[in-house]
Amino acid sequence: MKKKAEIIGFCITWFAIITQFVLMIINRQTDVQEAIVRFFSFFTILTNTLVALFFTSKITRKMNIFNKHGALTSITTFILIVGLVYQLVLRATWNPTGLQLIIDELLHTIIPIYVFMYWLRYAKSNNFKIKYILPWLAYPILYIVYIMIRGNLSGFYPYPFLNVSKIGLQQSIINISVILIVSLILMSFLILIGKKLKINKKINH
Repeated sequence: MKKKAEIIGFCITWFAIITQFVLMIINRQTDVQEAIVRFFSFFTILTNTLVALFFTSKITRKMNIFNKHGALTSITTFILIVGLVYQLVLRATWNPTGLQLIIDELLHTIIPIYVFMYWLRYAKSNNFKIKYILPWLAYPILYIVYIMIRGNLSGFYPYPFLNVSKIGLQQSIINISVILIVSLILMSFLILIGKKLKINKKINH
């Protein structure tokens, strides 16, 4: 069952990312090079790519970074953040249709739920220790630093809540702080759930 779940995860994530890339190229409003840079400026794309690489590593038994302690819980946290931010903040900002709607739901709803269910079923005890998970916070922090620097230079911000030119630096910092705090809370919550599940499994066995 685990292998089948990993193959399904591999298929849906890569399908969603590749299809979104094709749609972006077709509908781009800038040159190809800039469009590609912007594509990989979205936390949604980067995090879904992390998920895709995680499932790829499980199938191929390569890319050891995804087999390290805390990797699955960290990736689960980030993909859930993708889902939460979209549902609470971004969903109302646009109305995709057709294939774009399907891909949008895959990236922001179905894949986050799927990864969470996979985590519930298959996460090991070494995924529930804060010392292994904290280093993964470098990912969203470095992402934010990059986006803010590039946004200042290019004028392009992938998300409205980061757009300094429109909402100001102070509000952007507040928004960033809220997201990082929510990430920490969610990560801690997953650790607590994981430890509880671990105890229950021991009792049942």
